[in-house]
Amino acid sequence: MANVTRKIGLSLGADLCWPKCYEEILDRMNLEVTHAGDKIRFEISRVTIEPYSLSQHCDYDVVIDRLTHWYHTSREWIKKSILMDGLYVYNNPWSLQSMEKQTTYCAMMKLGLPVPETWMVPPKSYAPHSDLDVTLERYAQMFDLGTIGETIGYPLFMKPYDGGAWKGVSRIDDVDALRSTYEKSGTLLMHLQKSVEGFDRFVRCIGIGPQFLLISYDPAAPLHARYEMKLDFVNDDEKSLLEDMAMTINSFFGWDFNSCESLHHNGIWHPIDFANACPDSQVTSLHYFFPWLVMANIRWSTFCAATRKKMKMCLDWDPYWRIMEQNLPYRERLSAYAAIGHQRMETDRFREYCDRNLTHLEEQTREFFGTDLAKQTIRRKVAALFPEHEVESFTEHFWERIQRWRNDLSPQTSF
Repeated sequence: MANVTRKIGLSLGADLCWPKCYEEILDRMNLEVTHAGDKIRFEISRVTIEPYSLSQHCDYDVVIDRLTHWYHTSREWIKKSILMDGLYVYNNPWSLQSMEKQTTYCAMMKLGLPVPETWMVPPKSYAPHSDLDVTLERYAQMFDLGTIGETIGYPLFMKPYDGGAWKGVSRIDDVDALRSTYEKSGTLLMHLQKSVEGFDRFVRCIGIGPQFLLISYDPAAPLHARYEMKLDFVNDDEKSLLEDMAMTINSFFGWDFNSCESLHHNGIWHPIDFANACPDSQVTSLHYFFPWLVMANIRWSTFCAATRKKMKMCLDWDPYWRIMEQNLPYRERLSAYAAIGHQRMETDRFREYCDRNLTHLEEQTREFFGTDLAKQTIRRKVAALFPEHEVESFTEHFWERIQRWRNDLSPQTSF
Protein backbone atom coordinates (compact mmCIF):
# COMPACT_ATOMS: atom_id res chain seq x y z
CA MET A 1 0.00 0.00 0.00
CA ALA A 2 1.52 3.29 -1.17
CA ASN A 3 1.28 6.64 0.63
CA VAL A 4 0.10 9.21 -1.93
CA THR A 5 -0.52 12.96 -1.84
CA ARG A 6 -3.14 14.54 -4.09
CA LYS A 7 -2.99 18.29 -4.67
CA ILE A 8 -6.12 20.46 -4.81
CA GLY A 9 -5.85 24.05 -5.98
CA LEU A 10 -8.28 26.88 -5.26
CA SER A 11 -8.42 29.34 -8.17
CA LEU A 12 -9.97 32.38 -6.49
CA GLY A 13 -10.93 35.98 -7.00
CA ALA A 14 -12.77 37.89 -4.29
CA ASP A 15 -13.85 34.76 -2.37
CA LEU A 16 -13.00 35.03 1.33
CA CYS A 17 -15.27 32.85 3.43
CA TRP A 18 -15.77 29.45 1.84
CA PRO A 19 -12.06 28.86 0.94
CA LYS A 20 -10.98 29.56 4.52
CA CYS A 21 -13.65 27.25 5.92
CA TYR A 22 -12.85 24.56 3.35
CA GLU A 23 -9.13 24.68 4.23
CA GLU A 24 -9.67 24.76 7.99
CA ILE A 25 -12.11 21.85 8.08
CA LEU A 26 -9.85 19.68 5.92
CA ASP A 27 -6.89 20.59 8.13
CA ARG A 28 -8.81 19.71 11.30
CA MET A 29 -9.94 16.41 9.81
CA ASN A 30 -6.36 15.48 8.93
CA LEU A 31 -8.05 13.52 6.17
CA GLU A 32 -6.59 10.26 4.94
CA VAL A 33 -8.64 8.13 2.57
CA THR A 34 -8.10 4.74 1.01
CA HIS A 35 -8.53 4.09 -2.68
CA ALA A 36 -7.28 1.33 -4.99
CA GLY A 37 -4.94 0.06 -2.31
CA ASP A 38 -3.36 3.45 -1.57
CA LYS A 39 -3.46 5.72 1.46
CA ILE A 40 -4.19 9.19 0.14
CA ARG A 41 -3.71 12.55 1.82
CA PHE A 42 -4.52 15.96 0.42
CA GLU A 43 -2.52 19.15 0.04
CA ILE A 44 -4.52 22.33 -0.47
CA SER A 45 -3.12 25.60 -1.84
CA ARG A 46 -4.22 28.75 -3.62
CA VAL A 47 -3.54 28.96 -7.36
CA THR A 48 -1.39 32.00 -8.18
CA ILE A 49 -1.41 34.14 -11.32
CA GLU A 50 1.94 34.41 -13.11
CA PRO A 51 3.61 33.85 -16.49
CA TYR A 52 3.94 30.21 -17.53
CA SER A 53 5.38 28.09 -20.29
CA LEU A 54 2.81 26.07 -22.23
CA SER A 55 4.95 23.01 -21.52
CA GLN A 56 5.23 23.79 -17.80
CA HIS A 57 3.88 20.89 -15.70
CA CYS A 58 0.80 21.43 -13.55
CA ASP A 59 1.18 19.81 -10.12
CA TYR A 60 -2.50 19.94 -9.21
CA ASP A 61 -4.81 16.94 -9.52
CA VAL A 62 -7.98 19.04 -9.08
CA VAL A 63 -8.70 22.76 -9.26
CA ILE A 64 -11.85 24.39 -7.89
CA ASP A 65 -12.14 27.27 -10.33
CA ARG A 66 -13.84 30.58 -9.54
CA LEU A 67 -12.19 32.73 -12.23
CA THR A 68 -12.67 31.10 -15.65
CA HIS A 69 -15.96 32.89 -16.33
CA TRP A 70 -14.25 36.29 -16.43
CA TYR A 71 -10.46 36.16 -15.97
CA HIS A 72 -8.76 35.02 -19.18
CA THR A 73 -5.27 34.35 -17.84
CA SER A 74 -6.54 31.72 -15.41
CA ARG A 75 -8.91 30.31 -18.01
CA GLU A 76 -6.09 29.73 -20.48
CA TRP A 77 -3.82 28.22 -17.81
CA ILE A 78 -6.60 25.82 -16.85
CA LYS A 79 -7.25 24.81 -20.46
CA LYS A 80 -3.52 24.24 -20.97
CA SER A 81 -3.30 22.14 -17.82
CA ILE A 82 -6.26 19.96 -18.78
CA LEU A 83 -4.81 19.29 -22.23
CA MET A 84 -1.17 18.89 -21.23
CA ASP A 85 -1.38 17.42 -17.72
CA GLY A 86 -4.77 15.77 -17.25
CA LEU A 87 -6.00 18.30 -14.67
CA TYR A 88 -9.57 17.89 -13.40
CA VAL A 89 -11.36 21.21 -12.89
CA TYR A 90 -14.77 22.55 -11.92
CA ASN A 91 -16.20 23.28 -14.64
CA ASN A 92 -15.39 22.43 -18.26
CA PRO A 93 -13.73 25.73 -19.29
CA TRP A 94 -14.55 25.44 -23.00
CA SER A 95 -18.20 24.93 -22.18
CA LEU A 96 -18.22 27.74 -19.63
CA GLN A 97 -16.60 30.06 -22.17
CA SER A 98 -19.06 29.34 -24.97
CA MET A 99 -22.39 28.32 -23.39
CA GLU A 100 -24.27 31.48 -22.59
CA LYS A 101 -27.95 31.56 -21.57
CA GLN A 102 -29.07 31.60 -25.21
CA THR A 103 -27.47 28.20 -25.80
CA THR A 104 -28.79 26.72 -22.58
CA TYR A 105 -32.35 27.82 -23.35
CA CYS A 106 -32.22 26.36 -26.86
CA ALA A 107 -30.66 23.06 -25.75
CA MET A 108 -33.10 22.46 -22.92
CA MET A 109 -36.07 23.46 -25.07
CA LYS A 110 -34.88 20.88 -27.62
CA LEU A 111 -34.78 18.26 -24.85
CA GLY A 112 -38.37 19.16 -23.97
CA LEU A 113 -37.97 21.14 -20.75
CA PRO A 114 -40.75 23.74 -20.26
CA VAL A 115 -38.68 26.92 -20.71
CA PRO A 116 -40.98 29.98 -21.02
CA GLU A 117 -41.43 31.56 -24.46
CA THR A 118 -38.24 33.49 -25.24
CA TRP A 119 -37.27 35.80 -28.12
CA MET A 120 -34.00 37.49 -29.01
CA VAL A 121 -33.99 41.02 -30.44
CA PRO A 122 -31.10 42.85 -32.13
CA PRO A 123 -29.34 45.39 -29.90
CA LYS A 124 -30.48 48.99 -29.88
CA SER A 125 -26.98 50.28 -30.67
CA TYR A 126 -23.61 48.87 -31.70
CA ALA A 127 -19.92 49.24 -31.02
CA PRO A 128 -18.09 50.69 -34.05
CA HIS A 129 -17.04 48.17 -36.69
CA SER A 130 -15.75 48.71 -40.21
CA ASP A 131 -18.42 46.47 -41.77
CA LEU A 132 -21.30 47.46 -39.50
CA ASP A 133 -23.11 50.00 -41.66
CA VAL A 134 -23.09 47.95 -44.84
CA THR A 135 -24.15 44.81 -42.96
CA LEU A 136 -27.12 46.54 -41.34
CA GLU A 137 -28.09 48.29 -44.57
CA ARG A 138 -28.12 45.05 -46.53
CA TYR A 139 -29.58 42.61 -44.03
CA ALA A 140 -31.12 44.20 -40.95
CA GLN A 141 -34.91 44.00 -41.16
CA MET A 142 -37.15 46.61 -39.64
CA PHE A 143 -39.28 45.21 -36.83
CA ASP A 144 -42.06 46.39 -34.55
CA LEU A 145 -41.01 45.83 -30.96
CA GLY A 146 -44.59 46.29 -29.79
CA THR A 147 -45.81 43.45 -32.00
CA ILE A 148 -43.16 41.14 -30.53
CA GLY A 149 -44.25 42.12 -27.04
CA GLU A 150 -47.89 41.34 -27.89
CA THR A 151 -46.86 37.99 -29.37
CA ILE A 152 -45.00 37.00 -26.21
CA GLY A 153 -47.57 38.54 -23.88
CA TYR A 154 -47.15 40.82 -20.87
CA PRO A 155 -45.64 40.86 -18.39
CA LEU A 156 -42.28 39.76 -19.71
CA PHE A 157 -38.62 40.16 -18.75
CA MET A 158 -35.91 41.82 -20.79
CA LYS A 159 -32.49 40.43 -19.92
CA PRO A 160 -29.07 40.03 -21.55
CA TYR A 161 -28.68 36.85 -23.59
CA ASP A 162 -25.51 35.94 -21.66
CA GLY A 163 -26.71 37.13 -18.25
CA GLY A 164 -24.91 37.30 -14.95
CA ALA A 165 -25.65 38.78 -11.51
CA TRP A 166 -29.04 40.17 -12.58
CA LYS A 167 -27.31 42.86 -14.64
CA GLY A 168 -29.66 44.55 -17.12
CA VAL A 169 -32.74 42.55 -16.06
CA SER A 170 -36.04 44.47 -16.25
CA ARG A 171 -39.66 43.47 -15.74
CA ILE A 172 -41.82 44.81 -18.55
CA ASP A 173 -45.56 45.31 -17.95
CA ASP A 174 -46.68 47.04 -21.14
CA VAL A 175 -45.59 48.26 -24.56
CA ASP A 176 -44.49 51.69 -23.30
CA ALA A 177 -42.16 50.13 -20.76
CA LEU A 178 -40.87 47.73 -23.42
CA ARG A 179 -39.97 50.54 -25.81
CA SER A 180 -38.48 52.72 -23.08
CA THR A 181 -36.32 49.93 -21.64
CA TYR A 182 -35.13 48.87 -25.09
CA GLU A 183 -34.12 52.46 -25.91
CA LYS A 184 -31.88 52.44 -22.82
CA SER A 185 -30.36 48.99 -23.40
CA GLY A 186 -27.40 50.26 -25.45
CA THR A 187 -25.25 47.56 -27.03
CA LEU A 188 -26.59 44.70 -24.89
CA LEU A 189 -28.02 41.82 -26.89
CA MET A 190 -31.33 41.07 -25.21
CA HIS A 191 -33.78 38.28 -24.63
CA LEU A 192 -37.46 38.93 -24.09
CA GLN A 193 -38.93 36.14 -21.96
CA LYS A 194 -42.51 35.53 -20.98
CA SER A 195 -43.06 35.97 -17.26
CA VAL A 196 -44.43 33.00 -15.33
CA GLU A 197 -47.20 34.86 -13.54
CA GLY A 198 -48.94 33.50 -10.49
CA PHE A 199 -46.13 31.13 -9.55
CA ASP A 200 -46.35 29.81 -6.02
CA ARG A 201 -42.72 28.78 -5.53
CA PHE A 202 -39.31 29.94 -6.77
CA VAL A 203 -36.54 27.40 -6.18
CA ARG A 204 -32.80 27.41 -6.68
CA CYS A 205 -31.20 24.00 -7.00
CA ILE A 206 -27.47 24.09 -6.27
CA GLY A 207 -25.50 21.17 -7.67
CA ILE A 208 -21.92 20.17 -6.83
CA GLY A 209 -21.16 16.94 -8.65
CA PRO A 210 -24.08 14.58 -7.89
CA GLN A 211 -25.03 16.51 -4.73
CA PHE A 212 -28.07 18.78 -4.84
CA LEU A 213 -29.61 21.28 -2.46
CA LEU A 214 -33.00 22.89 -3.07
CA ILE A 215 -33.52 26.34 -1.56
CA SER A 216 -36.63 28.50 -1.61
CA TYR A 217 -35.63 31.79 -3.23
CA ASP A 218 -37.04 35.33 -3.19
CA PRO A 219 -35.34 37.41 -5.92
CA ALA A 220 -37.09 40.60 -4.76
CA ALA A 221 -35.47 40.49 -1.32
CA PRO A 222 -32.07 42.02 -0.48
CA LEU A 223 -29.19 39.68 -1.35
CA HIS A 224 -28.68 38.58 2.26
CA ALA A 225 -32.34 37.52 2.53
CA ARG A 226 -33.04 35.91 -0.85
CA TYR A 227 -32.33 32.36 0.32
CA GLU A 228 -35.25 31.54 2.59
CA MET A 229 -34.86 29.18 5.54
CA LYS A 230 -37.70 26.87 4.52
CA LEU A 231 -37.12 23.11 4.55
CA ASP A 232 -40.43 21.54 3.49
CA PHE A 233 -41.50 23.53 0.44
CA VAL A 234 -41.39 20.64 -2.09
CA ASN A 235 -42.66 17.08 -1.87
CA ASP A 236 -40.54 14.04 -2.70
CA ASP A 237 -41.69 13.83 -6.32
CA GLU A 238 -40.96 17.51 -6.91
CA LYS A 239 -37.57 17.19 -5.24
CA SER A 240 -36.68 14.28 -7.51
CA LEU A 241 -37.83 16.15 -10.60
CA LEU A 242 -35.86 19.31 -9.79
CA GLU A 243 -32.73 17.31 -9.04
CA ASP A 244 -33.10 15.38 -12.31
CA MET A 245 -33.52 18.68 -14.12
CA ALA A 246 -30.34 20.09 -12.56
CA MET A 247 -28.40 16.90 -13.24
CA THR A 248 -29.54 16.99 -16.88
CA ILE A 249 -28.39 20.58 -17.32
CA ASN A 250 -25.09 20.20 -15.46
CA SER A 251 -24.03 16.97 -17.14
CA PHE A 252 -25.14 18.19 -20.58
CA PHE A 253 -22.83 21.20 -20.36
CA GLY A 254 -20.01 19.57 -18.37
CA TRP A 255 -20.59 21.64 -15.23
CA ASP A 256 -19.69 20.25 -11.80
CA PHE A 257 -20.96 23.32 -9.96
CA ASN A 258 -24.05 25.21 -11.09
CA SER A 259 -27.35 26.54 -9.82
CA CYS A 260 -30.70 26.19 -11.61
CA GLU A 261 -33.70 28.45 -11.02
CA SER A 262 -37.23 27.17 -11.54
CA LEU A 263 -40.73 28.57 -11.00
CA HIS A 264 -43.73 26.42 -10.12
CA HIS A 265 -47.07 27.25 -11.72
CA ASN A 266 -50.15 25.08 -12.24
CA GLY A 267 -48.28 21.88 -11.48
CA ILE A 268 -45.34 22.60 -13.82
CA TRP A 269 -41.77 23.54 -12.86
CA HIS A 270 -40.47 26.02 -15.44
CA PRO A 271 -36.66 26.38 -15.61
CA ILE A 272 -35.97 30.08 -16.15
CA ASP A 273 -32.26 30.62 -15.44
CA PHE A 274 -29.76 27.79 -15.34
CA ALA A 275 -26.45 28.97 -16.79
CA ASN A 276 -24.98 29.93 -13.41
CA ALA A 277 -21.79 27.87 -13.47
CA CYS A 278 -20.01 30.11 -10.98
CA PRO A 279 -22.81 30.49 -8.44
CA ASP A 280 -22.82 32.66 -5.37
CA SER A 281 -20.87 30.85 -2.65
CA GLN A 282 -20.72 33.48 0.09
CA VAL A 283 -21.91 33.18 3.65
CA THR A 284 -23.51 36.62 3.33
CA SER A 285 -26.08 35.22 0.93
CA LEU A 286 -26.23 31.49 1.71
CA HIS A 287 -26.08 31.90 5.54
CA TYR A 288 -27.93 28.82 6.92
CA PHE A 289 -27.03 26.79 3.83
CA PHE A 290 -23.38 27.84 3.71
CA PRO A 291 -22.00 24.82 5.66
CA TRP A 292 -23.68 22.49 3.13
CA LEU A 293 -21.74 24.16 0.32
CA VAL A 294 -18.44 23.78 2.15
CA MET A 295 -19.08 20.09 2.86
CA ALA A 296 -20.24 19.40 -0.69
CA ASN A 297 -17.05 20.98 -2.02
CA ILE A 298 -14.92 18.84 0.30
CA ARG A 299 -16.71 15.66 -0.74
CA TRP A 300 -16.58 16.26 -4.49
CA SER A 301 -13.08 17.73 -4.72
CA THR A 302 -11.44 15.02 -2.62
CA PHE A 303 -13.33 12.31 -4.51
CA CYS A 304 -12.16 13.67 -7.86
CA ALA A 305 -8.59 13.98 -6.58
CA ALA A 306 -8.45 10.60 -4.83
CA THR A 307 -9.89 8.68 -7.78
CA ARG A 308 -8.07 10.80 -10.35
CA LYS A 309 -11.35 11.37 -12.14
CA LYS A 310 -10.86 12.03 -15.83
CA MET A 311 -11.89 15.39 -17.25
CA LYS A 312 -14.45 15.07 -20.04
CA MET A 313 -13.01 17.66 -22.43
CA CYS A 314 -15.45 17.15 -25.31
CA LEU A 315 -19.19 17.46 -24.78
CA ASP A 316 -21.09 14.44 -26.10
CA TRP A 317 -24.76 15.31 -26.63
CA ASP A 318 -25.77 12.36 -28.81
CA PRO A 319 -27.04 10.20 -25.90
CA TYR A 320 -29.45 12.99 -24.92
CA TRP A 321 -30.69 13.39 -28.49
CA ARG A 322 -31.33 9.66 -28.74
CA ILE A 323 -33.52 9.77 -25.64
CA MET A 324 -35.30 12.88 -26.90
CA GLU A 325 -36.12 11.12 -30.21
CA GLN A 326 -37.92 8.31 -28.37
CA ASN A 327 -40.79 10.70 -27.48
CA LEU A 328 -41.04 9.36 -23.94
CA PRO A 329 -43.39 10.99 -21.42
CA TYR A 330 -41.71 14.07 -19.92
CA ARG A 331 -40.97 12.67 -16.47
CA GLU A 332 -39.61 9.41 -17.88
CA ARG A 333 -37.50 11.31 -20.39
CA LEU A 334 -36.06 13.61 -17.71
CA SER A 335 -35.09 10.60 -15.58
CA ALA A 336 -33.32 9.08 -18.57
CA TYR A 337 -31.40 12.32 -19.19
CA ALA A 338 -30.40 12.44 -15.50
CA ALA A 339 -29.21 8.83 -15.64
CA ILE A 340 -26.61 9.89 -18.21
CA GLY A 341 -25.44 12.52 -15.75
CA HIS A 342 -25.21 10.07 -12.86
CA GLN A 343 -23.11 7.79 -15.04
CA ARG A 344 -20.79 10.64 -16.02
CA MET A 345 -20.57 11.91 -12.45
CA GLU A 346 -19.98 8.34 -11.19
CA THR A 347 -22.62 8.78 -8.51
CA ASP A 348 -22.51 5.22 -7.18
CA ARG A 349 -18.73 5.31 -6.91
CA PHE A 350 -18.97 8.72 -5.22
CA ARG A 351 -21.45 7.45 -2.61
CA GLU A 352 -19.21 4.51 -1.85
CA TYR A 353 -16.23 6.86 -1.43
CA CYS A 354 -18.16 9.11 0.97
CA ASP A 355 -19.54 6.19 2.98
CA ARG A 356 -16.06 4.73 3.36
CA ASN A 357 -14.07 7.91 4.03
CA LEU A 358 -16.20 10.90 5.02
CA THR A 359 -18.72 9.74 7.61
CA HIS A 360 -17.16 12.16 10.11
CA LEU A 361 -17.31 15.21 7.82
CA GLU A 362 -20.64 16.56 9.04
CA GLU A 363 -19.64 16.40 12.69
CA GLN A 364 -16.27 18.05 11.96
CA THR A 365 -18.08 20.79 10.05
CA ARG A 366 -20.57 21.26 12.86
CA GLU A 367 -17.75 21.64 15.38
CA PHE A 368 -15.82 24.10 13.23
CA PHE A 369 -18.81 26.39 12.79
CA GLY A 370 -18.98 26.80 16.54
CA THR A 371 -15.45 28.22 16.79
CA ASP A 372 -14.18 31.77 17.09
CA LEU A 373 -12.24 31.28 13.85
CA ALA A 374 -15.46 30.52 11.96
CA LYS A 375 -17.05 33.67 13.36
CA GLN A 376 -13.99 35.75 12.45
CA THR A 377 -14.17 34.38 8.91
CA ILE A 378 -17.80 35.43 8.65
CA ARG A 379 -16.95 38.86 9.98
CA ARG A 380 -14.20 39.32 7.37
CA LYS A 381 -16.69 38.63 4.59
CA VAL A 382 -19.29 40.94 6.12
CA ALA A 383 -16.69 43.69 6.48
CA ALA A 384 -15.82 43.36 2.79
CA LEU A 385 -19.43 43.94 1.70
CA PHE A 386 -21.32 45.94 4.32
CA PRO A 387 -20.90 49.52 5.64
CA GLU A 388 -18.81 49.74 8.78
CA HIS A 389 -21.77 50.60 11.00
CA GLU A 390 -23.57 47.39 9.92
CA VAL A 391 -20.67 44.95 10.26
CA GLU A 392 -21.34 43.85 13.83
CA SER A 393 -25.10 43.45 13.43
CA PHE A 394 -24.84 41.46 10.20
CA THR A 395 -22.03 39.32 11.58
CA GLU A 396 -24.34 38.36 14.41
CA HIS A 397 -27.20 37.85 11.95
CA PHE A 398 -25.29 35.33 9.81
CA TRP A 399 -23.66 33.72 12.85
CA GLU A 400 -27.07 33.10 14.43
CA ARG A 401 -28.31 31.42 11.25
CA ILE A 402 -25.31 29.12 11.10
CA GLN A 403 -25.81 28.23 14.76
CA ARG A 404 -29.37 27.33 13.85
CA TRP A 405 -27.95 25.03 11.15
CA ARG A 406 -25.71 23.43 13.78
CA ASN A 407 -28.72 22.78 15.99
CA ASP A 408 -30.71 21.37 13.06
CA LEU A 409 -27.57 19.38 11.99
CA SER A 410 -28.01 20.09 8.27
CA PRO A 411 -30.65 20.72 5.62
CA GLN A 412 -31.92 17.83 3.52
CA THR A 413 -29.58 17.03 0.66
CA SER A 414 -29.15 14.39 -2.02
CA PHE A 415 -26.09 12.72 -3.40
